[in-house]
Amino acid sequence: MDWDKLRVFHAVAEAGSFTHAGDTLNLSQSAVSRQISALEEVLQVPLFHRHARGLILTEQGESLNRTVREVFAKLAMTEALLTESKEKPAGRLKITTTVGFGASWLAPRLHAFLEAYPEVSVSLLLDDAELDLAMREADVAIRMHPPKQPDLVQRHLLAMQWHVCASPDYLKKHGVPKRPEDLDAHRLILFGNHHPPVPDINWLAEAGRRPGNPRRALLEVNSVQAVLLAIRSGLGIGAVPDWAMAENPDLVRVLTDLKGPKVDVYFVYPEELRNSKRVAVFRDFLLARLAEMH
Repeated sequence: MDWDKLRVFHAVAEAGSFTHAGDTLNLSQSAVSRQISALEEVLQVPLFHRHARGLILTEQGESLNRTVREVFAKLAMTEALLTESKEKPAGRLKITTTVGFGASWLAPRLHAFLEAYPEVSVSLLLDDAELDLAMREADVAIRMHPPKQPDLVQRHLLAMQWHVCASPDYLKKHGVPKRPEDLDAHRLILFGNHHPPVPDINWLAEAGRRPGNPRRALLEVNSVQAVLLAIRSGLGIGAVPDWAMAENPDLVRVLTDLKGPKVDVYFVYPEELRNSKRVAVFRDFLLARLAEMH
């Protein structure tokens, strides 16, 4: 089994087709197909079931892919550690976090981080679903809950609160709710139930109501950023986290006594990167910037 064939096999297994794997590897579909056939010949086992809608791994293929994924993850980890100079942070840092926090709060602040550490480059992977740090899908994560994986180092960054708010225009037109029950007469903007980045994100729907009897939203949108923009446009009332309020001082807080769920935010990375300078300086940068919010 040579490395090139295993690399091609891994790409096909992850992509589910020769064509998509070829695009990733800059190889033609026929070159990819030839490499897979050659590997199957060497091993004397079929690695894929071929059918009209694509490729499915055979049992033997699944077994090989599990090992290959681990090997490539370990190689990526080793490469990350080797490319880092002993004196100063250098090399690529892959950061993952939720779409809302990453796009609205983190991305605008990366300029200052990269100015301070010119030999570091960043790959920012925004996803409300979690990437697997153990498999090196990212180096570090900013997560809205404690990590479930036991082999990850975690640092508590902050306890995030939610604030109910609206635009001045909306409140001028529709009045200011004084009690949670008053929300029944208002237009609500919620995240909805499609892959919420934190649990209980739609708590405002039940505030001041019997449990299990939520009020309906005028707009549901599965993006904290879009909820924020809709509130700013004067469409209705919604709940946004601390960082969003800090970024949008023109929004007016209402129902200030109403407490939403507290969200604990963690900085998380694999044990192997404990001594990485890139990780350490990014963690310290985050802590300093988040402290400015309070």
